Amino acid sequence: MRLRGKKGIRENLEAQKDLVVLDPKQYKGRWAELFGNDRPIYVELGMGKGQFISGMSIKYPNINFIGIDMYDELIRRASEKARAVWNEQEEGVTPPNVKLALTNIEQIEEVFAPNEIERIFLNFSDPWPKARHARRRLTHPRFLARYKEILNERGEIHFKTDSQTLFEFSLNSFADFGLQMTNISLNLHRDGINEEHVMTEYESKFVGQGMNIHRCEVIVGEEALRNYEMSRLNKYK
Repeated sequence: MRLRGKKGIRENLEAQKDLVVLDPKQYKGRWAELFGNDRPIYVELGMGKGQFISGMSIKYPNINFIGIDMYDELIRRASEKARAVWNEQEEGVTPPNVKLALTNIEQIEEVFAPNEIERIFLNFSDPWPKARHARRRLTHPRFLARYKEILNERGEIHFKTDSQTLFEFSLNSFADFGLQMTNISLNLHRDGINEEHVMTEYESKFVGQGMNIHRCEVIVGEEALRNYEMSRLNKYK
C-alpha cells in the first residue's frame, strides 16, 4: 500500500504523545500503566483511518482501545478521527481510552505481554487471495498462535470481512487451531444496517454497494470458553 501523506507527518505524530505511541514495544506489559487504569484492553489490528476504533471508544468508555497500523499516514488520519469524535462529546478533550500505535503486526508479540489484552478485532484485513500468500493472512495459524499468547483468560477474536474466500479460509483455520466459533454471519446487515455494530470505513462503503459482510466471534480464553459453554447449556434448558 502506498499512501500520500502530508508534509511533516512524523513531526505531527511526535507532537501527539497523549494519543500516539510511536515506540509501542516500550509498553509491553505496561499498557495498563499507560492508560492509568486496569480496564480491559481491546486491540484493532490494521485500523485504517480509525472510524471503527473511534466509534468503539465512544460506545464503550469503560474499555481501553488500541488501534494498530504500520503506516504513519493512517496513524495521523486515525488521530484526527479520534479527536473529532471525542470533540463532539467535549470540546478540546483528548480521547481518554484510546491509543494509536505504529507497528507491524508481524511484531505483535513484541508489543504485548502474555495475557495482556482481552479482545482482538480483525476488520477487513488484506485477503491475500493467492494461495502462495496464505501465510500472510491475519487468520493464518501462525498469527493465531501469537494472538492466543497475548490474549487473557477472557480473550476473544472478532473478525469481519467482505471476502468470502478469506472467510472460508479463516473458519477452517480457527477450527484447525481448535478454537470455538460463535455468532457466525454470512450477511451481517441482511435486514438493514445492524446498529449493534460499529462500522469501519470499508464496511460503510461495501454495505452501500450491497455487498455481504461476513462476521464471526472466536472464543480463545479459558474463562471465555467456560462462559460460552454455560450460556449454550442454559439456552437449551
